[in-house]
Amino acid sequence: MKRPISTNKAPAAIGPYSQGIQAGGLVITSGQLPIDPATGAFPDGIEAQTRQSLENCKSVLAAAGLGMENVIKTTVFLSDMNNFAAMNSVYATFFEGACPARSAVEVARLPKDALVEIECIAAE
Repeated sequence: MKRPISTNKAPAAIGPYSQGIQAGGLVITSGQLPIDPATGAFPDGIEAQTRQSLENCKSVLAAAGLGMENVIKTTVFLSDMNNFAAMNSVYATFFEGACPARSAVEVARLPKDALVEIECIAAE
């Protein structure tokens, strides 16, 4: 059975989707744009946007009772692969020990012209 995850500490869903879904022993977040839930705005630059996207993932996971240590897979969508090294340096600060599996891809465009969007799969 699936259960939607919702928190006001991450941006609200702006369409017909949930911030996250808990099913069995997994929690899957929707792609998290770098929207600051307090202001509704993006921070400037790839580092700040990466940090905000990951903080949003962290908040959705926390609403399900999990943390970043539970993440087993992430997907990072970048508007420009030239931002990979800068994204990666911030990303590395969110994980200790065994890092999750990851895919990182460049896409033609992200919603609201974000520089990055990140989704996570976590296990209880």
